[in-house]
Amino acid sequence: MAELHFFTGTMDSGKSTLALQTNHNHAARGRVGRIFTTHDRSGQAVVSSRLGLTHDALEVDADFDFWAYVVDSLTRGGRIDYLVCDEAQFYSAEQIDQLAKVVDELQIDVFAFGILTDFRSLLFPGSARLVELADRMNVLQVEALCWCGKRATHNARTENGAMVTDGEVVVVGDVEQADHPPTGEQDVAYEVLCRQHHRRRLTAARAKAVSLAPEPLPFG
Repeated sequence: MAELHFFTGTMDSGKSTLALQTNHNHAARGRVGRIFTTHDRSGQAVVSSRLGLTHDALEVDADFDFWAYVVDSLTRGGRIDYLVCDEAQFYSAEQIDQLAKVVDELQIDVFAFGILTDFRSLLFPGSARLVELADRMNVLQVEALCWCGKRATHNARTENGAMVTDGEVVVVGDVEQADHPPTGEQDVAYEVLCRQHHRRRLTAARAKAVSLAPEPLPFG
């Protein structure tokens, strides 16, 4: 029986790498699939991994209908055995419902990959619906680490090096390198943090700046 799979983890935990590996494994066994993504860091219609792997994909915009696309493809004589859906947190709840319908009515496997919460620590609508509907939910075993060495559980957004907790939910950026603070105006980046340092808004750059600050002079 076909199933709706949801693979989740923080940023930098290997979701896109696993999405590409999943497609490779199924294609190597003669199965025919489609790859979808939206708001990928590399631009439109591409699934990219931070390890350097890439694959062409179909872009999912706000009006995209998975059910209509699959039915139309099958009606035209195409073959679809599975769907790989990266950046699924950005899909609408309605689009997740369409994926579930594809699984149930057409017996096509769906493998969705995405993060659970945004930079405000709130569930993305697409991820929330996947939690509600998925046959299998898998938390990635490759743990992303906070700058302190603890397991990272939260995604932080930084603007010009400072952590922010409000603003537009969807702003494309990449995981910031702790040793290379962002430069330029309105430079948006992302960083994974443990819960404690997310609550304190203590990013790697800020922690480094604090540690390099001169010690206060003692009182006489």
